[in-house]
Amino acid sequence: MSLDLDARQRAMLAEMGVRVWQRPAVEAPMPAVAAPPTPRTASAPRPHARPTAVPASSAVTSAPAALGPAPTQTPSLSSPASPPQWVPADGSPLGWAALSQAVLECQACGLCAGRKAAVWGATPDQPQADWLLVGEPPDELEEREGQSFAGAAGQLLDNMLKAVGANRGGTGRLGAYVTNIVKCRPATPRNPESNELAVCQAYLRQEIALVKPKLILAMGRFAAQSLLQASVPDVAGIPLGKLRGQVHHFQDIPVIVSYHPTYLLRTPADKAKAWADLCLAMATLESSQKPDS
Repeated sequence: MSLDLDARQRAMLAEMGVRVWQRPAVEAPMPAVAAPPTPRTASAPRPHARPTAVPASSAVTSAPAALGPAPTQTPSLSSPASPPQWVPADGSPLGWAALSQAVLECQACGLCAGRKAAVWGATPDQPQADWLLVGEPPDELEEREGQSFAGAAGQLLDNMLKAVGANRGGTGRLGAYVTNIVKCRPATPRNPESNELAVCQAYLRQEIALVKPKLILAMGRFAAQSLLQASVPDVAGIPLGKLRGQVHHFQDIPVIVSYHPTYLLRTPADKAKAWADLCLAMATLESSQKPDS
């Protein structure tokens, strides 16, 4: 699959120092985005409250430690968790309206305590999209705006998608559906627990069944570990950097591991590696769409 960029888009990428994708993977600078404002000190825990509304979007991160390639705390993903009661016994997908209601009313794990709103990718009648991007747990800005990959991280993500000819909300090969690995922001900054990741994976499976992506881009440590726990032995102990550069699978869908945009804003030297990940994703999509010889 080649990039269908017009002259203006190519000129924009050239000004940002980004080489447009061709068959070989290229490590070139990612589009630049201004650094986000200095993070505020985490606020005190809020009292428990019931969820209010379901914004139409997805996720980024819970705490800075959750994004770096060398975490100080490694979560265990071995603990089994019972799926939410709404999961159809035959595995058939719910519609978007029913799935949204299930997310809104979810009380399956402790993340629901104190949340203001669930944050994920659903929109009414979401079309099929070839790209599915899975981010980290939502942060305060995402929860407040009701949108995943918000702020400067969202701007960087949008530039990354433009560089490969895709966009949020598009359809088919140009479409990208974005969501997060868990749907609720913890009341106080912390890493998600294994049972919380397992419960929210049931929602992700429903999203995949509805979107029917051709490729998944796992952006961040928790997204990668949750998606690969069934296929990569001891994945919880493998640094994110060592999961990159290869094609994994989740439900027979190719999975490419990359850095989260928030991490890239803090560590711009790794933008070239993220661009190489996008090139690998493009090559994987192209290969999957070729007829068998």
